[in-house]
Amino acid sequence: MGARHRRGATFSFTSAMNPPELNALHIIHVLSVLGLTGATFYAFAGAPESRKRVLMWSGIASLLVLLTGLRLWQAVYHFHGAWVVVKLVCWLGLSAISGIAYRRRGAIGLLVLITLALLATALAMVYVRPF
Repeated sequence: MGARHRRGATFSFTSAMNPPELNALHIIHVLSVLGLTGATFYAFAGAPESRKRVLMWSGIASLLVLLTGLRLWQAVYHFHGAWVVVKLVCWLGLSAISGIAYRRRGAIGLLVLITLALLATALAMVYVRPF
């Protein structure tokens, strides 16, 4: 059921994952989210000279969050659950806020609230999975 055939080859979209791989992905995913969050909050208070370095680390963490999150979604939920769309919107918002923080220094208070709301929403989607 979870395989697709194309020209004689079989590609499995619901590949099983062994426990060490699952644990490693969870750890990398959570550490990447923490890194993205840390880079975002550093961007709120960081000097303008730190912009390039902070955005670089923010981008790396953001890419790791996306890749590990998609792999976990595939392995654990078999690409089911519309709640992932909400998480992707939260990820996109968090990924953009670091760059916005360096350009809109006057709106830091609002950006902190938006960041906290996005983080809380993404966390709630993982545990509640309302749809």
